[in-house]
Amino acid sequence: MRQVPDYLIIGNGRVARHLLHYFSLIGIERVAQWHRGEDEARLHERAAAASHILLAVSDSAIEPLADKLKDAPGIKIHFSGSLVTDKAHGAHPLMTFTPQLYALEKYLAIPFVVDEDAPAFSALLPGLSNPHHRLPKKDKAKYHALCVMAGNFSCILWQKLFDGLAQEFGLPPATANMYLRQQTDNLLADYQNALTGPLARGDNETIARNLKALEGDAFQPVYQAFVKAYPLIKQGTLKEKAS
Repeated sequence: MRQVPDYLIIGNGRVARHLLHYFSLIGIERVAQWHRGEDEARLHERAAAASHILLAVSDSAIEPLADKLKDAPGIKIHFSGSLVTDKAHGAHPLMTFTPQLYALEKYLAIPFVVDEDAPAFSALLPGLSNPHHRLPKKDKAKYHALCVMAGNFSCILWQKLFDGLAQEFGLPPATANMYLRQQTDNLLADYQNALTGPLARGDNETIARNLKALEGDAFQPVYQAFVKAYPLIKQGTLKEKAS
């Protein structure tokens, strides 16, 4: 008979709140929580009774907490995409978490990227059936850097467009909604051929006009960085297709 896990979720941020909600949706009932606003004696009391200790805290707090709980018998799991440590196993949910909680279908589809030397997923996070993949620890920093650039940096670019439409041109920010949705659809359908615009077609005159229009704007060097990087990216892509 499969043993029922006793989870302890440490933290009170977005990841912790989403985990608690997810667990409640799939019927995992034996879940305790602790956060730094509570007495530390309760942390040790709850950790002593836990089979799985989930460190849903900032990267800088993971190892100090793991050290503090080194005598607790439960397996320790953290959710950082970049941290490499022997004090806890990594299981990074490749997802962005908003203040609003999600529906069950979304939680079930979240992929976890797990440390290569971690236990089987069924032992690491029992009760969860999420897709999961293993990654060598040496690759975690690069993996997370790519996630940050794609998710976080693209968000900054879209915020720049929405703000520009509203503040510089007097247009509703929602004017760009269809553009964003179609670009997302194109990436999901065929990410390797989703790029359009002056970089893709080698339109140097338009690129020059764009850069001149951005003079004095903090985003001009961002545009220039993509112009500089794209030939190298394209060259690498062509080499991959030829090999």
